[in-house]
Amino acid sequence: MISDGFSFIYLGAIIVAYLLGSIPMGLILTKIMGKGDLRKVGSGNIGATNVMRVGGLRAAALTWILDMAKAIAAVIIGNVVGGPVFGAWCGFVAIVGHCYPVWLRFRGGKGISSLFGVLLITSPVAFITCGVEWLIVALTSGYSSLGAVVAFCLMPILGFAIDFQMGWPFLAIALLCLWRHRSNIGRLINGTESKIEWKWKK
Repeated sequence: MISDGFSFIYLGAIIVAYLLGSIPMGLILTKIMGKGDLRKVGSGNIGATNVMRVGGLRAAALTWILDMAKAIAAVIIGNVVGGPVFGAWCGFVAIVGHCYPVWLRFRGGKGISSLFGVLLITSPVAFITCGVEWLIVALTSGYSSLGAVVAFCLMPILGFAIDFQMGWPFLAIALLCLWRHRSNIGRLINGTESKIEWKWKK
């Protein structure tokens, strides 16, 4: 009975992590700002990069923070229930929710901001490393997606180096985010990827 009880607690944590991740922060924020349906403007994505296209840098930064926060909350819940590795898996589930939200017919963002929320709680070293890498690559190349792809490749390496068990959820997150960025990767290869437009407000 105790085992069954713990199973329900773990399952509950996973469900809560998914529901947290599935909250479309960018879509909600742009609607509050009167910018319309984010899915019908710019790239159609609900993430921070598209928010910047329609709402400016401040709106994008707030979206980024909120998307990080929901992943952070999921990891903290997982940590309390089952420890750091389970917390990382809950972070992965939150990113699944962000990418495939039930509220939007499973059409969501690409996971990069929520990924950094997971990193911040599970491994500050990995967070700083991937964050600095993303900034350098994105600012020098002009491609946010390129910085993201490099971060995805770094993430499992850092995870296995820090803790072998932690490497597995890090790998799962990296593979999911690479899959979500497959169209960006194709455009980067073809030279048709859009560059970042740094706009403070719009």
